[in-house]
Amino acid sequence: MSVTTTVLRELHRIQRQLGDLSERLDRGPKQIKAREANVARLDVELAQLKADHKGARVGADQKQLLLKSGENKIHELKIKLNAAQSNREYQALKDQIAADEMANSVLADEILEMLEKIDTFVPTLAEAEQKLAKAKDELAKTQLQVRDQQGLLHDDVQRLTAELTQVESQLPADFREAYQRIVKSKGPDAMAQVDGESCGGCNHHITSNLISSLMMNRVVCCQSCGRMLYLPEDRTPGKT
Repeated sequence: MSVTTTVLRELHRIQRQLGDLSERLDRGPKQIKAREANVARLDVELAQLKADHKGARVGADQKQLLLKSGENKIHELKIKLNAAQSNREYQALKDQIAADEMANSVLADEILEMLEKIDTFVPTLAEAEQKLAKAKDELAKTQLQVRDQQGLLHDDVQRLTAELTQVESQLPADFREAYQRIVKSKGPDAMAQVDGESCGGCNHHITSNLISSLMMNRVVCCQSCGRMLYLPEDRTPGKT
């Protein structure tokens, strides 16, 4: 089988360009997916903060109702204290009032602590909302950027695919099956340029006999990595 170095060099150039375009096409959706995941995470965090803030607010309101109820109870006990008919009743009411006032004092401290905690939610919520808004903005920009790039990349893929088909048509019929098999297996790495006396893909030493075969435009594959080899332009037959 005889294949010119120029054809293999062109095929390798196009295959590498198509491989790069494929990576860039895949990269766009991955970037969008990462942005979407970030927005979803920040959305969950904000929702949790809002739920915690609401829970703390409800808890504080409930304790304030208990405090108000306790204060009303103390007020009623004081009225009863003034109307006590005996020392025993008076002392019992006084002790009850003292106990309830102590409980109310503890409850008031708890309410104050909860209100202070609620206040800390304000800047935290604002920061979380800003982060989410920024993430959504970055997602929208990425989606727009990727959409614009994808169109251009698809145009380049179509152009290079047509160019590849045209160059592949120059391959000998008895070589095309082997060529397609190697390309299917290795993709853009199906070919390698000879670098000195080594394979440009894996650096395996290329014998002088194989170099001679390449000089005669014969199909030569690296004995180590299996890539199809071709000579650099300055060693192409007919070049000096």
